Amino acid sequence: MNLGAAPKDAGEHAELLEFDMDMDGFASNWAYCDRLSTYFARMISHNRSDSLLYSNLFSSALNELLETVYRLHAPSGRFVCSVARRGASERITLTVPVDAQTADFYRSAVSVLNDGDLASRYHTALFTDGPLQPNIGLLELAVDYAARFSIEPADGNAIRLIADLKLEETEA
Repeated sequence: MNLGAAPKDAGEHAELLEFDMDMDGFASNWAYCDRLSTYFARMISHNRSDSLLYSNLFSSALNELLETVYRLHAPSGRFVCSVARRGASERITLTVPVDAQTADFYRSAVSVLNDGDLASRYHTALFTDGPLQPNIGLLELAVDYAARFSIEPADGNAIRLIADLKLEETEA
């Protein structure tokens, strides 16, 4: 695992932290989702107006994303998670190794997340009988955290899932 601040250009966002590791390593232990999200949250929350609240919110949001990746990925490849900041906005970029079916899931999920009436979709998904839909965590982030999602191709057999979060209001 490579963990550290990345010098890459993040556009208008300043990159704060990045880790990358083999997907089979990440997928070997469910607890990595919680450990990584907690670590990231503590590292980036120190300069927020309520750092404890911000850390809790960010950790919960990132954990949902990591759990989605834990469940839905190709069996091998590099997994990268980076966090960048612009003002009150955090951008989480997950580079996920995918096969054709998994790539279709992520493209479809992002399409649904940008299609409106998310609260109704989330409520329906949450209270249907049977197993939860695989995109339930992403729906939760879109509804409860007002996350905005996009997707783009990455090198090799991978996609970049991008989530923009604004967890703290700024004073005008």
